[in-house]
Amino acid sequence: MSIRTDTSTTAVAAMLALVAASWYVAVRQMRGMDMGVSTDPGSFAFFVGVWAPMMAAMMLPSAIPAVARRARAEDPVRAVPLFAGSYLAVWILFGLAVYVVDRPHGHAVAGGLTVAAGLYELTPFKRGCRQRCRENVRSGLRFGLYCLGSSLGLMVLLIALGVMSITWMMVAAAVVLLQKLLPPRVAIDVALALAIVVFGIVTATM
Repeated sequence: MSIRTDTSTTAVAAMLALVAASWYVAVRQMRGMDMGVSTDPGSFAFFVGVWAPMMAAMMLPSAIPAVARRARAEDPVRAVPLFAGSYLAVWILFGLAVYVVDRPHGHAVAGGLTVAAGLYELTPFKRGCRQRCRENVRSGLRFGLYCLGSSLGLMVLLIALGVMSITWMMVAAAVVLLQKLLPPRVAIDVALALAIVVFGIVTATM
């Protein structure tokens, strides 16, 4: 038991170090790039170079409990990198789709996307993915897909308001982390969704 505990602690420490390094890299690369809704994603190579550490910074913290479970249940030397790597691969592939569709846009489009993101927070699909994302899933790929479904609205919000915004990145990352770690509360979830919708309406009229 103590060996399993030690390996789990080591895995968590390694993940936290990776998260800290990813935040450092992402913030350095994004500094000065935020143009709000008019942000240009730049070249493909530049976008991927920013997106990968951004996703590691935003999404790995909420995956730490799942990584710790994998370290306790299996050989951590093999299981942890495979689980974390395949989990991150889902988010990086999602970034490729973002690059294809994301272009500088106006406040009307940003507002519409933000309203859609808020409404998505109220859907049964979102609730189902959020629940599965909190369960013990052996596959990092499957875990990533569930977590993508859980956080899709928040990612649309980030893309709509400025994909290179450090501020919105931090806000989205905080909400993702809280939704992964805390049990659902209807009053809080509905209030958050309505706040996003209202913010979207305000944005659209700017």
